[in-house]
Amino acid sequence: MHAIRQHEFGPPETLRYEEVADPVPGAGQVLIRVAAAGVHLVDTNIRAGIEGGPFPRSELPMTPGREVAGVVERVGDQVGDDWLDRRVVAHLGMASGGYAELAVANVTSLHVLRDGVATDAAVAMIGTGRTALALLEVAQLTTDDVVLVTAAAGGLGSLLVQAGRNAGATVVGVAGGGAKVERARALGAHFAVDYLSPDWSKLMRDALDGRDVTVALDGVGGDVGRTALELLGPGGRLILFGYSSGVLTELSASDIFSKGVTVSGAIGARIQQRPGGLRGLEEEALAALAAGRLVPVIGQHFPLADAAAAHWALESRATVGKVMLVP
Repeated sequence: MHAIRQHEFGPPETLRYEEVADPVPGAGQVLIRVAAAGVHLVDTNIRAGIEGGPFPRSELPMTPGREVAGVVERVGDQVGDDWLDRRVVAHLGMASGGYAELAVANVTSLHVLRDGVATDAAVAMIGTGRTALALLEVAQLTTDDVVLVTAAAGGLGSLLVQAGRNAGATVVGVAGGGAKVERARALGAHFAVDYLSPDWSKLMRDALDGRDVTVALDGVGGDVGRTALELLGPGGRLILFGYSSGVLTELSASDIFSKGVTVSGAIGARIQQRPGGLRGLEEEALAALAAGRLVPVIGQHFPLADAAAAHWALESRATVGKVMLVP
């Protein structure tokens, strides 16, 4: 089979398209013929060898990729033959191996795809969708809320915009560039502003006409995250889930006390310790997809051989929605 292999940490060019031996499923595992593999910002950190994130520094050489959907082609010992030929989606966790024509997954990680559910949409929901639901558990949005969503045109932000509308909240989408701002509006944001504009906080205040932001969902960090904090009204909630800018949101105890705001980290240990765990979130996310309550925005589909280009596009913020690799 063909797979993306990484022999050293570094820029996207370290991702090489190579021919390798087919993986063999072990006991309790299946072999999936991959139809779509998700590309996540965390993948770029793993590729670069950045430490301190949710995943430890990988041993090399390796095949990246943690989200896949396709058809079960082979089963290992202790797995029933009834899994053969089933359409499934799985999050591979720390094992990785998704950027390939064939991937091994533990049978306990599989979810059978319902008829009519597209493989790329399922890939988006198995990882990004479960994260969105974890954030929403913390946010507890109501019709009284004014919700600010940063990176509102991205894979995660687009789901949060939809969820805010579903909850009856007023949703403000923040995105980088005119095209992404229009995408946030199309997704249902009541207002959308361009954070590349130097006066975007004023534009937001003007659009809200005196209403305070009550909830800020921020995965960008840096100056954008700091501005989101400053836009919160008294008693507001800042919910952090990343820092795609490469810089954490700067805040202090003084910031919290001065407005009486709460700050929550919504991923990491919180997800691991929740009742039902990650699998429960995955099941909820896939059910929301099947019911049409949440519809992931699927961005570019890159051929598997072009994984490096997919990473370049994601890191340069040239993408909208969830990025996919297709073998």
